[in-house]
Amino acid sequence: MTQDSTRLEEVASRRKFLLSTGAAGLTMLAGCSQSNDGEEGGDDTQTDGMDTENSDQDTENSDQNTQNNEESNESGLDTTVLTGDGSSTVFPITNTGASYWNSNPEAGDGDYWPTEWADEYGTDMRLADYFAQQYGYEPTGERSRPSFRVSIALSHSGTGVEGVMEGRVDIGDSSASAEAELAGSDASDETLDNFVEHVVGVDGQPIVASNEIVEAGVTEITIEELRAIYRQEITNWSELGGPDRDILALGRAEGSGTDTSFRSNVFGDPNAPISPDQRFGQNQQLQQAITQADNAISYIALAFVEPDGGTPPLDLVIDDTTYSYGDNLGAEDYPLSRDLHAYTWEDTSRKEAAFLNFILSDFGQEIFVAGNNYFKLPSDRLETQREKVAASNYS
Repeated sequence: MTQDSTRLEEVASRRKFLLSTGAAGLTMLAGCSQSNDGEEGGDDTQTDGMDTENSDQDTENSDQNTQNNEESNESGLDTTVLTGDGSSTVFPITNTGASYWNSNPEAGDGDYWPTEWADEYGTDMRLADYFAQQYGYEPTGERSRPSFRVSIALSHSGTGVEGVMEGRVDIGDSSASAEAELAGSDASDETLDNFVEHVVGVDGQPIVASNEIVEAGVTEITIEELRAIYRQEITNWSELGGPDRDILALGRAEGSGTDTSFRSNVFGDPNAPISPDQRFGQNQQLQQAITQADNAISYIALAFVEPDGGTPPLDLVIDDTTYSYGDNLGAEDYPLSRDLHAYTWEDTSRKEAAFLNFILSDFGQEIFVAGNNYFKLPSDRLETQREKVAASNYS
């Protein structure tokens, strides 16, 4: 077994240990703290009578606190913050969803929970309250106070995949499959089987160029030419009918889902060697770099295309078929199309399911997926994904 494979198995085992022993450890820690408080400082010791009186009072207070805690936690549901991390491609979807969830706007809020949508669901409840109550959570009835909050961080697909595997986050955002992200680590089938795949949308992953290049007449490129550019075999735009200007080939950082998918889809191997001139950690940074250059080309997530701005798309010609932005990038046979994932680990908790169902709802698909310029899941795939997190699974 390789060193990377051994590390992955140790991480998975450690995660299981932490999850199974966490509650017991906290209980033991609480017991130790109470014991130490009682043993510290002989100067604080009271008379036997005072000890008895204080003990009786402590017992009464403890009983009252226990009763209050049992009442407040009667549902027994986890209301701690739901955390996520990973892909900058998936981030616009899950982060926008988190913002709406945390806001918990009232029905009729024209910007965030319009009447027509609330009527579609037949409810006058607040947004997060409505979706959370399907999973047994008590509605709060208050703005900015959902049953539990959601926090989504921004990094890379590889970070999201590792984060959910290591137990650092509940949801790992990834724009490539976990298998592809761990392709170079010799992850075992057992480890890969522990990932629960939730597909929340589809990205067409277009090819874009600097505005000056498109205005100079380069509006399409073949996939063979694209491969040659990223192998540094074509290095000047004049070779493609453009201006006599060096090609600045930009790309995403290694370990990002966008980069992994590009190499897998264009070169047939997620670890294929390519030679971009510069790499960027996030789509946001890459978008800015393309906009500021006058000779750049890059692959990027669909949400970051600006047809009339600094990142106009190029048509991509593959086997005599032309794939164009706004036309057929979502076609089933478009090879750069890829699923956008929100992974959970080993199982999907009630809390995770409630939020993911929110993203997969008609409202979520329209506002968080299509609203961020991605493709909504087709009805058959959407039904399959919803079944994984259906509230009936938690009754």
